[in-house]
Amino acid sequence: MLEKSFINKHASGLHARPAALLVQKANSFPCEISLTRGDKRVSARSLLSIISLGIGANESVTVIAAGEKEAEAIQAIGELLEAGE
Repeated sequence: MLEKSFINKHASGLHARPAALLVQKANSFPCEISLTRGDKRVSARSLLSIISLGIGANESVTVIAAGEKEAEAIQAIGELLEAGE
């Protein structure tokens, strides 16, 4: 299991469009991927769960991956979070 924190650079926060892209990217990996903010942890494969975290612009989010290709998954999700719009 690996985990790494990233800063969300999307100006409007992690709203529907960037969250949908994140879900799509998470579903392309065979490992389990979760996002945490504060004490809340959700699956990165669930759009509604990600939106429920309420991740705003310039807020920290931790990506946790466990299983095959976990390092690649964390890097890809992190790049989406830090790319912004």
